[in-house]
Amino acid sequence: MPYDESVPPTPRRRPPRAAAALAAVSLCLTAAGCGAASDDGLSGRSADPRPGGDGTSAAAPSGPAPDRTSAAPSGPSSKAADRPGAGPLSGKTVVIDPGHNPDNRLHTQEINRQVDVGTGRKECDTTGTSTDAGYAEARFTLDVSHRVRDLLRAQGAKVVLTQDGDRPYGPCVDERARIGNAAGADAVVSVHADGSAVGNRGFHVILPGLVRAGKADTSKIVEPSRDLGARIAGLFLRATGSAPSNYIGDKTGLDVRKDLGGLNLSTVPKVFIECGNMRDPKDAVLLTSAGWRQKAAQGIADGISGYLKG
Repeated sequence: MPYDESVPPTPRRRPPRAAAALAAVSLCLTAAGCGAASDDGLSGRSADPRPGGDGTSAAAPSGPAPDRTSAAPSGPSSKAADRPGAGPLSGKTVVIDPGHNPDNRLHTQEINRQVDVGTGRKECDTTGTSTDAGYAEARFTLDVSHRVRDLLRAQGAKVVLTQDGDRPYGPCVDERARIGNAAGADAVVSVHADGSAVGNRGFHVILPGLVRAGKADTSKIVEPSRDLGARIAGLFLRATGSAPSNYIGDKTGLDVRKDLGGLNLSTVPKVFIECGNMRDPKDAVLLTSAGWRQKAAQGIADGISGYLKG
């Protein structure tokens, strides 16, 4: 769930200005393929569409343990591994923002501190959600982010993580936005999983709405962010086989919001992806599978790659 959203999501009607764009994405999401194969080295998944929970830790574990049979993703990288190599994304900078932080739960006073998000003030961060079996969203987001990082670096991109489990808490939502801005990122993706009601299933990508208030001005990033988000939505569906959300976004896989500081304060193209609902037992089976997480990372990386290649 978004780290600066402290209440369970509710269905929202999409703005009229985005209707045509989202309709185009909906057609792609229901069609086979969502694009032709290419030579990007990502299993032919670079072509893509062009359109347009709660914030607390879970209760005690009470179900099957997460799948840990696949190889674990790499941890913090060495300086040598941080250097991008040659490839189709050489010269591109991508910031991956793993939602929440595994140790936020130990620093409730710090993460409850209010920060300026342009349109008002919100908590610095939240603990995120988890499955009923206790698999934390913060662990999920870091795992998927490592996998996305590795896929993009293999194509030559420079990849920056806003956090790598290497800080006591946070960073706060405003700092997360500043990290992407300071990097001059060509694209920023914030990785999350939702915490909604049982029966609510599927993924959705959150796009920034037009906001001009206080420190927030999204006027220059609304359109490129919509392009980035639509590409990720289409290719995430193809890579994972997961359907778009049945409770947000009118089954397009896209949702526009103006209340998230991580988007409002960004000056570079940025989207959030909610990869599934951790509180639904069927989605939880997917989210706790290392094999599925690799597919999720592939879909996200494919969408970013397609966007950056134009």
